[in-house]
Amino acid sequence: MFSLKNKIAVVTGGGSGIGKAISALFAKQGATVHILELTEESSKVAVEEITNDGGKVFAHACNVAIQKEVSATFEKIGAINILVNNAGIAHIGKVDTTSEADFDRIMNVNVKGVYNCLHAAIPQLRQSNGGIIVNMASIASWVGIPDRFAYSTAKGAVMAMTLSVAKDYISENIRCNSISPARVHTPFVDGFITKTYPGQEAEMFEKLSKTQPIGRMAKPEEVAALALYLCSDEASFISGCDYPIDGGFIKLNN
Repeated sequence: MFSLKNKIAVVTGGGSGIGKAISALFAKQGATVHILELTEESSKVAVEEITNDGGKVFAHACNVAIQKEVSATFEKIGAINILVNNAGIAHIGKVDTTSEADFDRIMNVNVKGVYNCLHAAIPQLRQSNGGIIVNMASIASWVGIPDRFAYSTAKGAVMAMTLSVAKDYISENIRCNSISPARVHTPFVDGFITKTYPGQEAEMFEKLSKTQPIGRMAKPEEVAALALYLCSDEASFISGCDYPIDGGFIKLNN
């Protein structure tokens, strides 16, 4: 089950965190994985680990916010079966503390970047007579998260794009779903805690972990397993859905 043998997958932001876990698992399940990162250096560790594990992987330097770069990269890759729109950046701030520059930066990567990849991927999926798209949304698409105005706005747009694409291309055998994680323990989270709460790292890690009712953060590999299912033939009857993976955050927090 859940084989991706002979599948060609593109994973944006596939060099670290959730994206790296997805890239590694997809390669392990037989896919040829193309990682898109801002620089090839950002993909170096992931490429080495996947290659050493017997996987087939390629790295591409590509700024997803620039359509010309995205289009050229997808044309170079050619026909694909799977797109995982995982690349994204974070921002802390309420609407009145979010500058125009920061708002534009978040929109350019988290919204326009997803649009650019969707725009470039549809013709390549058509070449394969269909395929699967998974967009990385967030629990911020579902509920209000304090001090995350721009990020929440962007992830809400990602969920809306997911529904639109699923509707428009279902007759072309293209499925589109999204995943909404709560907090996931990645190097980004560790760096954020160290930078924002120096000297309080252990205390803040525990506090952030307990915001999920299950009492911990997700592991990147757990999100990757859900992405694998949604991109496998076993999920062939699923399109236009969002899947929270949140340790009970949305439904069980009172």
